Amino acid sequence: MATPSQTPGPAPLDLTTVRTAPKAVLHDHLDGGLRPATVLELAQHCGYDALPATDADALAAWFAAAAGSGSLERYLETFAHTVAVMQTPEGLQRVARECVADLAADGVVYAEVRFAPEQHLDGGLSLDDVVHHTLLGFEDGMAQVRDLGREIRVGCLLTAMRHAARSREIAELAIRFRDRGVVGFDIAGAEAGHPPSRHLDAFELMRTNNAHFTIHAGEAFGLPSIHEAIAFCGADRLGHGVRITDDIVVDDDGTTRLGRLANYVRDKRIPLELCPSSNVQTGAVPSLDKHPFDLLARLRFRVTVNTDNRLMSATTMSDEMVALAVTFGYGWSDLERFTINAMKSAFLPFPERLRLIDEVVKPGYALLKG
Repeated sequence: MATPSQTPGPAPLDLTTVRTAPKAVLHDHLDGGLRPATVLELAQHCGYDALPATDADALAAWFAAAAGSGSLERYLETFAHTVAVMQTPEGLQRVARECVADLAADGVVYAEVRFAPEQHLDGGLSLDDVVHHTLLGFEDGMAQVRDLGREIRVGCLLTAMRHAARSREIAELAIRFRDRGVVGFDIAGAEAGHPPSRHLDAFELMRTNNAHFTIHAGEAFGLPSIHEAIAFCGADRLGHGVRITDDIVVDDDGTTRLGRLANYVRDKRIPLELCPSSNVQTGAVPSLDKHPFDLLARLRFRVTVNTDNRLMSATTMSDEMVALAVTFGYGWSDLERFTINAMKSAFLPFPERLRLIDEVVKPGYALLKG
């Protein structure tokens, strides 16, 4: 039997060790995670000459600065450049393949990566072509990771833009490709003036086909967006959802009182796809230390940690976890809980979720906890 001095302790919780921890991300945009060098190379190949910088470091800095304006609308404008270079089969496959490689290198073992096929038609591809080539890229990336002796499972979410009128069409696309790598459906874009209830036919199609969907809600707009996403549309998860705190009162003595909507979200275990760095950049929260993540975690909402857009926020899953740990004093058990929350909420069959939790996530964190 080991003496106390011989008993190994927990690994230091820093960026190097967190990168080795198994992680799951549910909210990661494909067009928000390109490598700056890839943007430059694809722009050259397709003749796109509107990039704001001509070298990778300067381009990365521009994306971070433009995305950090504090405005969701300005944040969304940065995607014009990444989407512009994702209009060919080669571009889509390369971006998807590199996405898988980058996530795996950061210790991600499960990822749901989303994108809006309707935004990739300028080069003459059909919606089916766009999804087909993107899924090929994901498959290539997963195969390359397996060849390196590591594991990652990537599922694709097809997103419809809430200001457009193609949500039913994109939902049909998600159903068509559901057994080929697409695991769900989403709507995204500016919330104000574009309520989720305008897309009820798309959500009804998903429910009719027993298919999963999440909805961007409660990021730049408040409780009405969350209420509609849940009560009218039947969302399985909430993309961001930080504004659920509008229905939570914290008294001076620290006592909390939840309104009916907040109670419902917690009681039903509706997952919140929280994206800390992005939420600060878009002005959804004023600063990381003011982020409601910790409040929601302590109140036992099903919180998950996500990247949103790795390029725009200059972030990774490891960066997000370390930032939360430093800001709120989290330890390995907390990071494990957030990861298990994500795996429980994944759009995967239950046996596959359970296998990743029991065979990958828990053993990985057990090593780190010592």
